[in-house]
Amino acid sequence: MNDTTSQKLGTLVSDGGPVNVYIWDMDETLILLRSLLNGTYAQSFNGSKDVKRGVEIGEMWEKHILKICDNCFFYEQIEDCNEPFVDSLRQYDDGKDLSQYDFKQDDFSTPTDDLNKRKLAYRHRAVARKYEKGLRPLIDGETMSILDELYHVTDGYTDRWLSSARAFLEQCSCVKDESSDGTSAIDRISQDIHILVTSGALVPSLVKCLLFRLDTFIRHENVYSSIDVGKLQCFKWIKERFSHPNFRFCAIGDGWEECAAAQAMQWPFVKIDLQPDSSHRFPGITPKIVSYYFDANETNNKD
Repeated sequence: MNDTTSQKLGTLVSDGGPVNVYIWDMDETLILLRSLLNGTYAQSFNGSKDVKRGVEIGEMWEKHILKICDNCFFYEQIEDCNEPFVDSLRQYDDGKDLSQYDFKQDDFSTPTDDLNKRKLAYRHRAVARKYEKGLRPLIDGETMSILDELYHVTDGYTDRWLSSARAFLEQCSCVKDESSDGTSAIDRISQDIHILVTSGALVPSLVKCLLFRLDTFIRHENVYSSIDVGKLQCFKWIKERFSHPNFRFCAIGDGWEECAAAQAMQWPFVKIDLQPDSSHRFPGITPKIVSYYFDANETNNKD
């Protein structure tokens, strides 16, 4: 953990209150993509959703994700070099100024030696900086409009799944404090932390965060790819990062692996369900619902 991160964490726990750490899965949790592509989302509605339309929407997302990965995030070069998180090779990064660095001409190859690990670390640093600046500097206005329209079409087709998931993150990140006379409100930033642990590759997962408007709430250092290491290992790393007793954890996802990992860590797990009548989906699940899991887990651990 670097000094800046340590200072931030120290500030978070300084007031003695609990800090909620939400560990999210991505597909079929914060976003819908895989279930659009294979039709399972639409099929859960027993004929009232157009399966073909869902597949078309998923394919459009897939096309834009891959294009931005390749054009803006070095994915053609590093597709076979997946790392579990952006800062995993920080020790190899010598801090070189990358403003004039030619990533196309540095003879990068599979990072089996320190030199190529440094070159991969440079790419990760560039990826992190691009991510933190957001999507708009990376694409033209026409593409931005197309992506905005695709987001709204997808949100409509999925009965506000995307916007409801973002609303959950926003509610955890900003709280309205009413004045005594009820005539005004002041925003205060809450202490909650959102972390993504996905079975997808790292760079496409970061690009998904940008395209699905999650980067406001999920910083680049809080995105983990579990492909090579498994979700339990990612959960252990997260626990090490946030080691103060005031941090309390909850995993949220739709799969067995994150459920098993949460059980191993003795964390509560909220299982997301695609079924339209479920309260454990978006829209439906709220920070208040998840708070019951936090509280129940604390009670069980005291018994």
